[in-house]
Amino acid sequence: MSTIVIIIKLLAILVAAISLGTWFLKEVAKSRAEGTSWMTPYKSIPGILILVSVFVPVIYWIITK
Repeated sequence: MSTIVIIIKLLAILVAAISLGTWFLKEVAKSRAEGTSWMTPYKSIPGILILVSVFVPVIYWIITK
């Protein structure tokens, strides 16, 4: 039973990552179509969420080291 729960948790994380990635790629496409700066997608909600998800583990590692 615990294996099923682990698989469900992994699938939930995978679905969330795919959704966030798709949302971010839509922002990138919109930014390119408008001809705005390369950093504009990173200022949107999905861009901020991606940056936070990358930097939080790094900051945690630095603090605990």
